[in-house]
Amino acid sequence: MACATGVLGALAAWLVVMCRFPGRDIFSWALALPLAAPAFAVAYAYADLFDVAGPLRMWLRAEAGFDLPWNMRTLAGAGFILSCAFYPYVYLALRAALVNQSVHALEAARTLGAGPFRTLWAVVLPLSRPALAAGVALAVMETLADFGAVQFLGVQTLTTGVVRAWFVYGSLASAAQFALPLLGAAALLLWIERQSRKGRAHEGAGVRWRPLEPVPLKGAAAAGASLFCVALLTAGLLLPVGWLAYGAFQTSPEWPRVLAAAGRSASLAVIGAAVTVILAALLALGGARWPLAGRLASLGYATPGAVMAIGLLVPASLVWRHVAGGAGHLGLGVLLLTYAYAARLMAAALEPIEAGLARITPSTVAAARTLGRGEIGAAAAVQIPLARGALLTAALLVFIDVLKELPATLILRPFNFDTLAVMADNYARDERLANAGWPSLLIILAALPGVIWLSRKVAGSRPGDS
Repeated sequence: MACATGVLGALAAWLVVMCRFPGRDIFSWALALPLAAPAFAVAYAYADLFDVAGPLRMWLRAEAGFDLPWNMRTLAGAGFILSCAFYPYVYLALRAALVNQSVHALEAARTLGAGPFRTLWAVVLPLSRPALAAGVALAVMETLADFGAVQFLGVQTLTTGVVRAWFVYGSLASAAQFALPLLGAAALLLWIERQSRKGRAHEGAGVRWRPLEPVPLKGAAAAGASLFCVALLTAGLLLPVGWLAYGAFQTSPEWPRVLAAAGRSASLAVIGAAVTVILAALLALGGARWPLAGRLASLGYATPGAVMAIGLLVPASLVWRHVAGGAGHLGLGVLLLTYAYAARLMAAALEPIEAGLARITPSTVAAARTLGRGEIGAAAAVQIPLARGALLTAALLVFIDVLKELPATLILRPFNFDTLAVMADNYARDERLANAGWPSLLIILAALPGVIWLSRKVAGSRPGDS
């Protein structure tokens, strides 16, 4: 999976940044849209589409006289589905590195006779290795944390073991035994990602940047580049969403339950995003005073949601005994979920906020201080307003991730408190995939505007790019 996401994401980023071909301006932001689709929703669509008894393969056997050899309910099938769902992490990371890369090294390679792919292999990838490693590490972390897709496909992983040990056997000790190696693997990936950045600054960073003119592709090369991007976008978003919509419109959904679950999902996402962004902003503003706090808070992103939830069960059970009544249980459950979301997604909010605050010059803050503002007043009057774009970016990232979060919500949610992700998982467990289509589609529709805004913002980050 790591190799597949690395190749797909790197090639897509290279094409939209360094080459000019039909549809390039649209693909530059559209290729990030699969981030709106939860991996479990993509798994539902592909498993149903290529099921042995599914309508597609039945039609092929009846009308065309042959059958497809593909079976998505295997390790290879799971790898394909997760690669389609998670390649945007590599694409976005490498694209950001490419648009900020020194023009001089690439122009030197071209003047020495290197073609586009030779330049990619010999110059671009070595210079962009930290970004590539970070993108692949993020994709692998998401794969380790995934529960809904692999559980539905019948692929046994440590994450499914954690959830099964708790739900089926009711054994917190067994769940912890599965969680520890999973946490160790996630920590190792985070260490590898951090080491890949260490000491990788280049002298070109101090050079005045200007955009590199993309290489025009013609004929078969241009058509191949366009077809590759179309195929990637189709496999990651258009085909699974289209099939989910086709199945969903064949059923009559339980609208009261679906809308109630949608309200809970939206409420949790808004609360989780607000709390996480506020805490991340406080950490970013106090970064010089508490440098270790930010690093410790970022470790949560490497922790799968199932592991985070299992770690909260013991302290939660101690508090639960002293909470009386259903309303108290509901409030405690929402509080635990908010804590789990904030702890796991702190890094997703902290990095863009720190980047936004870093663009504010110290003289601007100092001017506010000389006008009588204290540290808090300067932050409220100057730093927070100037970094509002970064705060919005952080809030959207957390909002989208909370909408798609399944294992932590499944474990920590109060009784009879289904979100859209939990409802889709319940339908999928009963093999009612057409019914699972409605909550899955609502998650995608809720996440899609934020993903479009973020991807267009990233796509427009290159000065002078068309």
